[in-house]
Amino acid sequence: MSQRRSLIAGNWKMNCLRADGLAIARGLAERAKTKGELACDILVCPPATLVSDVAGVTTGSAVNVGGQDCHVAVNGAHTGDIAAPMLADIGATYVLVGHSERRADHGESSTVIRQKAMAAHDAGLVAVVCVGETEQERDLDATLAVVNGQIAVSIPEGASAVNTVVAYEPVWAIGTGRTASVAEVAEVHAAIRAELTARFDDGDGFRILYGGSVKPSNAAELLAVPNVDGALVGGASLKVDDFWQIIESCA
Repeated sequence: MSQRRSLIAGNWKMNCLRADGLAIARGLAERAKTKGELACDILVCPPATLVSDVAGVTTGSAVNVGGQDCHVAVNGAHTGDIAAPMLADIGATYVLVGHSERRADHGESSTVIRQKAMAAHDAGLVAVVCVGETEQERDLDATLAVVNGQIAVSIPEGASAVNTVVAYEPVWAIGTGRTASVAEVAEVHAAIRAELTARFDDGDGFRILYGGSVKPSNAAELLAVPNVDGALVGGASLKVDDFWQIIESCA
């Protein structure tokens, strides 16, 4: 089995003005420097307005910075969008693509998400490809069909364990306080692993994160589940103490 290093990623979503964002970033960078060798990689994905500033204050620390989305094109008449090379240019090394809120609020299809992942790869960014089912789909016992379908289309042929991370986020557990059970997480992550290993030579090396109301009180249990290689954290990533407790749960 591949030795996969865990990744704890924080998605700040549409939160934080400059002062608040820099305070979080500095707090994490200082703790990372003080702790020395860590048991996992750390990623924060602030709003696009803060990527450059956050990258600046975390330089030299173990904290990586990513964008929350990118356009499929490298430039052009796309008002309000941001291209993957622009994110790389201001210090990002990762970018989220296909988050459920982008799929739902902006109608992004898995085909578009695949194109975004390709754009991220072309820019030298690691694409964090998000997949997950809605509450209705789970109630219809369609979870594995939905997730496997999203994996098949959203992840491009050029993906590898080096340039791609998969994040499973059951939509019904995002920001609701409701978390998937250990058994539910294990089932879906095992299915994702099977899809990846069947399709890619290094499929066993892909990191698969769990996202959905991850917090200090449940992080250790979730991170101990087979094929869970880290977490995509929402609200708890906006509090340095909470996010750091989740990071330390990797140990």
